[in-house]
Amino acid sequence: MARIGLKPGDPVFVRPDGLVDAGLLDFAQSNPFKKLERESKRNYSTDIRLLLEFLSSRGVEWREATQQDLDDFRNWRCEAPQNPERISGAKWDREAAAFTKLFKWGKVHPLPVDISRQEDRAADAVSSRVSWLTPRTWGLWSDVGLRGHTHGGMAAPGWDSRTEIRNTSFVQLLLSSALRRQEGGSLLTFELPTQRLRHGRYCHGRVAAAVTRSKTSRVFYASIDAVGQVEAYIASERAWAIQRAQAAGRYERLPEMRLITQVTSGRKPKVEWIDRNGVLEEKELSRLNWMDRQLLFLDGPEGPEPAYLWLTEQGLPMTPDRWNGVFRAANQRCDSVLLTEDERKLTRDFRLTEVQGKSPYATPHSARHSAALYMLILLNELFEARYGLTKAERRDFAMLFGDPWWLVKTILGHADVETTKRHYLAPVSHLQLESILAMAETTAEKSEVENLDGVFARLARESSGIQDIDTILDRAAS
Repeated sequence: MARIGLKPGDPVFVRPDGLVDAGLLDFAQSNPFKKLERESKRNYSTDIRLLLEFLSSRGVEWREATQQDLDDFRNWRCEAPQNPERISGAKWDREAAAFTKLFKWGKVHPLPVDISRQEDRAADAVSSRVSWLTPRTWGLWSDVGLRGHTHGGMAAPGWDSRTEIRNTSFVQLLLSSALRRQEGGSLLTFELPTQRLRHGRYCHGRVAAAVTRSKTSRVFYASIDAVGQVEAYIASERAWAIQRAQAAGRYERLPEMRLITQVTSGRKPKVEWIDRNGVLEEKELSRLNWMDRQLLFLDGPEGPEPAYLWLTEQGLPMTPDRWNGVFRAANQRCDSVLLTEDERKLTRDFRLTEVQGKSPYATPHSARHSAALYMLILLNELFEARYGLTKAERRDFAMLFGDPWWLVKTILGHADVETTKRHYLAPVSHLQLESILAMAETTAEKSEVENLDGVFARLARESSGIQDIDTILDRAAS
């Protein structure tokens, strides 16, 4: 595969007669496609495969597809009552973008679909990826889905907890830092933040530009508790996985290994390494993408060990997209514990709202959204309650340091604050937070936490899209 330029994760399209489609292989090797991130390649390939199957059922080659073919396909995907797996407008827009890229590369004229045309985009394209869980709902989801607890809060008999510390610490890190899955999932051990802020409750670190969506490095913050959980993972599950891998000789058999010799300091730290051929190389830390990072090793007491923070049970670096499987398994376990057999028969999209509210559902991006929502509420609480600022004082403070919206936008790494308001924090964009938070007393830390739970519960009642466990708690009490 390497001889023809294919890399792990690159798609190969197979025709109905069992032969590889040479034309589509060229498309997979083209610059427009190769520039996509690995997950985008996978998503686009899946979308294109579905279209190819549809066209094949009509006896139509993809280069001969017409606008009518694409209109019929769109109708089936989005509207046909006979299709039990209809997709949302946001999903159609992603598929249309994939098809547009293929048809433009193939010089198909006229274009059967073009994402730049308004009529080819969905009018109701609201991202379904945006979701929020309140802090206590995250606690329930983690306890049941990741720790294997029963409805009564006890550990289930026979629960396999071999990766429990890894999974729970990853979730807590994302909830604390608002990092994206790839940003948090590709950290190196020496990038875990350790420098505490003045009051000691948060640490700050820097996320590398190469693993961000904007390709711009930025500072991120994580709580001491979250960092402590990751350190516990490093000292326990991760250390055991490395020991087993070393004993089994897994690292010795790797085709490529870069043994780090030095990590420089300064404004642009560099990583220096030596490869298996004895060649010394270096690269800026911020320019190392997640695939580069998986090749980096440190010289440990028992031999080379990965510098990559998150490892599989086999002691090998865990690709960022594998976290989707961890979240999916946790969602399925929540369903199996918290729903009846009849309630589980329908997929989540087709369940009644009452049933959906009984079992929390989360994705890696939900952690980022939830962290942003939590930050906004805390920042507003600081503005409104703790400092007791007048409106004039708040205006002056905002002119100097930015308002809470701007601060959250900076933490998330957004270029535009309107993106933060419109897509990530819609539940509170229309609410007057000072009136919501007026009841939040901060005379004691315990009181503050309890009142914030009340604030989140109220937001969940008054806004759409926020999962809170009030429904579950009410059912448990009745």
